[in-house]
Amino acid sequence: MSSTRNATPHISDVTSDGAAWLASAGAYPRSTLSLWEERPDAPVVLPCGSAFDVVSAPAIFGRRMLDRLWDDGPGSGPVAEFRGRMLLFAAPGTAQRLPSLLDWEEWSARGREGGRTDEVPPLLCHGAGDAVTVPAPASAPARSGSRWLVAPDTRQPWLPGPEIMLWAAVRAARAAVRISIFPPADQDAKVYDVSRRR
Repeated sequence: MSSTRNATPHISDVTSDGAAWLASAGAYPRSTLSLWEERPDAPVVLPCGSAFDVVSAPAIFGRRMLDRLWDDGPGSGPVAEFRGRMLLFAAPGTAQRLPSLLDWEEWSARGREGGRTDEVPPLLCHGAGDAVTVPAPASAPARSGSRWLVAPDTRQPWLPGPEIMLWAAVRAARAAVRISIFPPADQDAKVYDVSRRR
């Protein structure tokens, strides 16, 4: 994987340990590693639920979540971009727990009447029984729409759990609301700046 790479890997470079961790999610890790040895630019479908879960968010909202995790939080686990969505790798069990936390906090897309329904877009939570396509370990051409933003670099990466993913989603939604507090619809309506109100 890294024979042609620099001695100091970039954050978006998958190391051989990172590739081994990804491959460990599947039933046949050695086959996955062999495929990547032959074709390091090949994306692969891997099952979720044992080594990791994945929270898939629309690209812009996912980027906001990632910014919150790195600017104000503990950082993130591996993060990939695939076909216009951000794949945030999370601890196993996150996919089962995160939707109920979002519902309970009234931040989900199907929140209660009068709840905060428009601020967190639908997040796709992939856990046990699901599979995701992960980008290839080698850098893909920019036009492929598939790349690592934070690549796996160890056999035991730190992965955020459901509470941290909830925290990042809520902070990302609040940041989006603060950015666009002035509605463009009615030009004659009075506009009040409520961004300082808590």
